[in-house]
Amino acid sequence: MGASYQLRGDVAVITLDNPPVNGLGFDTRREFSAGVDRALADPAVVALVVTGAGKAFSGGADIKEFGSPKALAEPNLLSLIRQLDDSTKPVVAAVHSVCMGGGLELSLGCHYRVAAPGTNVALPEVKLGLIPGAGGTQRLPRVLGVETALNMIVKGDPVKSEQLAQVPGQKLFDRIIEGDLLEGAVAFARSVAAQRPLPRVRDLKATHPNPDAYFEFARNTVKAMAKNFPAPAKCVDAVEASVKRRFDDGMVYERETFLALMLTPECKALRHAFFAERAASKIPDVPEDTPVRKIAKLGVIGAGTMGGGITMNFLNAGIPVTMLEMKQEALDRGVATIRKNYEAQVKKGKLKQEKYEERMALLSTTLDYNGIADADMVIEAVFEEMGVKEKVFRTLDEVMKPGAILASNTSTLDLDKIASFTKRPQDVIGTHFFSPANVMKLLEVVRGAKTAKDVLATVMALGKKIKKTAVVSGVCDGFIGNRMIEQYSRQAGFLLDEGCTPQQVDKAIEKFGFAMGPFRMGDLAGNDIGWAIRKRRKSERADMRYSETADRLCELGRFGQKTGAGWYDYAAGKRDAIPSALVVEMIEKHREALGIAPRKISDEEIVGRLVYSLVNEGARILEDGIASKASDIDMVYLTGYGFPLWRGGPMCYADTQGLFNVVQAMKRFAANPHDDAAFWQPAPLLAKLAAESKTFNP
Repeated sequence: MGASYQLRGDVAVITLDNPPVNGLGFDTRREFSAGVDRALADPAVVALVVTGAGKAFSGGADIKEFGSPKALAEPNLLSLIRQLDDSTKPVVAAVHSVCMGGGLELSLGCHYRVAAPGTNVALPEVKLGLIPGAGGTQRLPRVLGVETALNMIVKGDPVKSEQLAQVPGQKLFDRIIEGDLLEGAVAFARSVAAQRPLPRVRDLKATHPNPDAYFEFARNTVKAMAKNFPAPAKCVDAVEASVKRRFDDGMVYERETFLALMLTPECKALRHAFFAERAASKIPDVPEDTPVRKIAKLGVIGAGTMGGGITMNFLNAGIPVTMLEMKQEALDRGVATIRKNYEAQVKKGKLKQEKYEERMALLSTTLDYNGIADADMVIEAVFEEMGVKEKVFRTLDEVMKPGAILASNTSTLDLDKIASFTKRPQDVIGTHFFSPANVMKLLEVVRGAKTAKDVLATVMALGKKIKKTAVVSGVCDGFIGNRMIEQYSRQAGFLLDEGCTPQQVDKAIEKFGFAMGPFRMGDLAGNDIGWAIRKRRKSERADMRYSETADRLCELGRFGQKTGAGWYDYAAGKRDAIPSALVVEMIEKHREALGIAPRKISDEEIVGRLVYSLVNEGARILEDGIASKASDIDMVYLTGYGFPLWRGGPMCYADTQGLFNVVQAMKRFAANPHDDAAFWQPAPLLAKLAAESKTFNP
């Protein structure tokens, strides 16, 4: 499959056919080129129509070939577009459904373009840290105007064809065709068959009444919004070239810029994240065609913050939910919170009133387990304590129908132990949502020792349906994300013991790119949660050493934003973190009691210790088989813990720094008398990869 050739009387139809989105891979390009040559050589053919099979015109580059020599092999996309440009017979692009990236650039090489209504049109390369590389920055401004084109290129988001057809003076679409697109396109091709000269996008002018002021404004706006990403600013430069340079010179500039961006760490990180998100759904021993169970009705146990947020995900996806609580007041509070969240979206114009009403109509409540007995799946979101979980799962085992999936929202507890409370451990799985559950993209799917493959496949598919990035984790204390964050938090505590303040640590890691530093994060989540985990950990593992500053903080009742005081002080009704003199004094007294003389600690050391603690624990997680691949760990941290996207996740970041350098840094940290020397022994996998000059992500 690549491209097919068909005659409709005197019009040749060349159809891109490379499912699922007609990616422009090597075989497709070669067959497409051959089809163009065939049409041009046939004297009976008066015009050509180019279209796409199935549910897309073309989504652009074939991601299977991304970064490989095949992607540039001739005929490459630039060569195909030149072939269309030089065609002696009119070429009409009939676009529909999806026309993005290289697909849109290919259509811009045609003489005419007709479109089906509802076609999603975009140049999304900026989302991969690139600019369009086959003429998009030079041709789109010529057909849509500079400002509309630049907005599309910088944002990378799809715009509907009928919306673009209404842009004043646009020359992107010659016609929007209702009804049969191909039939309409062939008729249009015949109507223009005799027209000469053939219109070429490259011959149009890209103009702006005040280009210098406009591009300066655009550049300043983009830099403020995307300061950590080089590609958006380069999009502005390339579109400026479409106005200020000859077409061929602009094309050279675009290509040079595209190739330079390919080598930047930000581009590599964004491409890594793009592929990692798709790879997360692939489980080595669970075939993609594994049958899934039907989930038409859901039960959620607990109407608190997590239960309500989890419920909203399924209501948003059109799945009816019955929410269970033990007391009517708790149910009423939970439903009221869901209503409040939806009403806020309606007020902001993000949700239509009728959609809000449709979603609320899918919600029912009960005070009795029998009220959820016929659900296809139930998710418990109760207090994080094994005794409470045991009571819930023993009851679920008694009341739920055979084949129902029993899921726990536990964030750290042993899922296998939870499964052992039932006679159906094969139906038990972990669904660890992140707070706020209706907003955060990450869903850690915890696979127990006895979890059935079809249960795992069902939950992964369900994760996609509710628009989550689902990542599979094995069973261990904390799974992937929280097991790693524990080491990160330990390092943050040791840094306080050695001379840092909470705000110094937070500022350093936020400058690195984290959404929030460890102490602001603790205040937001609730410091009492970490306190409870540390108490449990200390009783289970006497060898695990922590700074005691966090315990001292909790003993003062400073649990964070919810109590108005944590590592920082908070004004009533506000979330601004105000440095606390009381906390600094508490840390200094504790440091003095330990006999530690404070030292000046650089931002570089703070970042190194925090980030490499994630990396070392991540390597151990891979060794233990808790995660099947390093990119899964990166997805957990990009979508659940605020790791900077332009750095690609902790394992990707370690790769870009060089694992040899990472190991050397760990040796320095191990020599610190106030740190945990045993922890800083590089994980065997990390040591092995560093010695062999390899990376976590191949």
